[in-house]
Amino acid sequence: MKAPFDLMEPERAFLALEGEDAVSYHDAGAVIIPFGLEGSVSYGGGTALGPGAMIKASHQVELFDEEFWCEAFREYGIVTMAEKAVDGANIENALAELQSLTEAVLRDNKFPLVFGGEHSITPGAIRPFLDRFDDLIVLHFDAHADLRDGYDGEHYSHAAALRRVLDHPTVELVSVGIRNISAEEIPFLEQNKNRITIHWGKDRETWDIDEIVKPLKNRNIYLTFDLDGFDGSVMPATGTPEPGGFYWNDAIKIIKAASSVGKIVGADINELAPIENFHAPDFLAAKLAYKILNYAHLKSDR
Repeated sequence: MKAPFDLMEPERAFLALEGEDAVSYHDAGAVIIPFGLEGSVSYGGGTALGPGAMIKASHQVELFDEEFWCEAFREYGIVTMAEKAVDGANIENALAELQSLTEAVLRDNKFPLVFGGEHSITPGAIRPFLDRFDDLIVLHFDAHADLRDGYDGEHYSHAAALRRVLDHPTVELVSVGIRNISAEEIPFLEQNKNRITIHWGKDRETWDIDEIVKPLKNRNIYLTFDLDGFDGSVMPATGTPEPGGFYWNDAIKIIKAASSVGKIVGADINELAPIENFHAPDFLAAKLAYKILNYAHLKSDR
């Protein structure tokens, strides 16, 4: 099986898996798709540099996962698409390109993990999943509801990412960590309570993980993770920071629980805006990517 796009050299790719650790596209179960789209950011910029920073930081991620008690990547295999420039001047065209990439990976029965870029990547990345899975549900980590019907004249704005996903009438959404929503989003939220469940950031200390993942039971799950969902003390490298966020263990426990009740079939991580000479946020994002892949492919009670 030949890769439908150019691949990054193993020593430069996600986790820097060289020699016997490297696998061919044919043998890989997961494909990293770097897609540094930046076209509608509305505060701080820099998301175009996010994929490269995540991949570089991943070279420092320990391959042994103590939860699974193995070097988890060996159980499924990872390759990385060669990074290329993304035209942020036309978001709609960029999303069509991303759709074709995730579609090709899904067609080859592999797990696509997209590295953004701004959150506007999600409506493009998820389209092939909507065609393939009738019961798809979206697990969404974020500070912002992203339910605007466009923003600053851009229909596919990062502030409208989940609204564009919900344009597909059968999709359901579970959002976690939301602590910023505009008045204009409220009518859409109230009209779609049967499809949208929000676990507000203000209630983090009383979150019930079983309740959060209950709608995901026996479902195919697409996971979209906006890094500004994390508290700014652990994730300052994002263009739209918001106080009162969740922490590493909060997110990991929910992803673990989601993987135990349903099947994570694809994911994206977005809105990393790297800060020069400040590696911690890049590393957090890279390790999060590895954990998502591990939960999607292995059972932690093995």
